[in-house]
Amino acid sequence: MAQFPKDFVWGASTCAYQIEGAAQEDGRGETIWDRFSHTPGRIKDGSNGDVACDHYHRYRDDVKLMRQLNHNGYRGSIAWARIFPTGSGAPNPAGVDFYKRLVDSLLEAGITPFFTLYHWDLPQVLQDQGGWANRETALRFVDYARYITGQLGDRVKHWITHNEPWCTTFLSTYLDIHAPGGKDLKLTLQNAHHVLLSHGLTVPAIREVVPGAVIGMAPNYVPAYAVTDNPKDVAAAHRFDGFFNRWFIDPLAGRGYPPDMWEYYGANVPQITPGDMDIIAAPLDFLGLNYYDRAYVVDDPTSTHVPHTRGVPSSQEWRTADRDVYPDGLYDMLRRVYLDYNFPALYITENGAAFSDEISADGAVHDADRVEFLQAHFNQAARAIDTGIPLKGYFVWSLLDNFEWSQGYTLRYGITYIDYATQRRIVKDSGLWYRDFISQNRA
Repeated sequence: MAQFPKDFVWGASTCAYQIEGAAQEDGRGETIWDRFSHTPGRIKDGSNGDVACDHYHRYRDDVKLMRQLNHNGYRGSIAWARIFPTGSGAPNPAGVDFYKRLVDSLLEAGITPFFTLYHWDLPQVLQDQGGWANRETALRFVDYARYITGQLGDRVKHWITHNEPWCTTFLSTYLDIHAPGGKDLKLTLQNAHHVLLSHGLTVPAIREVVPGAVIGMAPNYVPAYAVTDNPKDVAAAHRFDGFFNRWFIDPLAGRGYPPDMWEYYGANVPQITPGDMDIIAAPLDFLGLNYYDRAYVVDDPTSTHVPHTRGVPSSQEWRTADRDVYPDGLYDMLRRVYLDYNFPALYITENGAAFSDEISADGAVHDADRVEFLQAHFNQAARAIDTGIPLKGYFVWSLLDNFEWSQGYTLRYGITYIDYATQRRIVKDSGLWYRDFISQNRA
């Protein structure tokens, strides 16, 4: 069994829109995902997050569940529109009070909260004013972040500014898969710049109001591998890496935007104000990394999308319900980020898999594939620690089955099964295995 330090943080991740529900309760404002999920044809099963896992009403039971599973950390997100229903203006006391109660429950259970400030749920009013393409949105984000971290910062020290900025931007307004939708590369690159700018402006703002704050960001990372050693395919893998990984991590590390990608994007590059790149490079205490799979690519100049590559499945890989599986990529990601950048600590802020989970005749959920998946990835994490990589914690995606964005409720990523008709929680075999794994590593 892989061994980890006894002070390692073990837990699971969730996201406000995916689990909370209560979309029209207690003064919460509309978000781009409310609007998007209620638009016909946008969600695979026609569903939405109006109820989701009803975590807003059942959070105490969910915290109790975390405790029973031996988690000592929890990574959740705060819904901006619960705090500022229109994105700015007067705060909503009911929304603030909900997160205060959640924090109280977590701390009483001995669980350290790691809160993400933005997990894709932009208040719709701000989208109507231009969304992330409007530089003012970055300033409103700072106001929101300063306020809510000030409200919770006496007890919450670990903060993540943004989750997966690539999804906030490219997956949303270029590939037209996530809210608010769109197919505009120039707009997308401007959105990405303002997301990064909002991050850089927020880091010192949090430090001002939260003594001892521990701050990071959580990009998703996809290691890119060339299918052949043909120079065109090798260049394509490097280009994919720039498109997905380097465009976001290089600026965080003070390197600015990758020159090769700046040239590649040509007239579509974002408008930058002098000083922006220094702001974006505000020193971080850690970098969170979300890992699910790799890119196995060949050059494809006929592609209608950047980065003009084509993914090729590998016969050596096994699959989940929606992805190929490549555990070694987790180690490759950690090693590359550790060697190429100067972040003082790393966390796996998401890693998980969807399978065709069903309740068996005995009332349990026997997800042996997920157990195998977690075991293989934990082994790669332990391998990284053994080589001196400063990995400090691991958050499995996800604590609960939930609303999986454009896929609705057709995918189950949780270590806990949700019967959506009754909201009954059933810990899967993987959740029980994870509980025992944590216990053995602390022994």
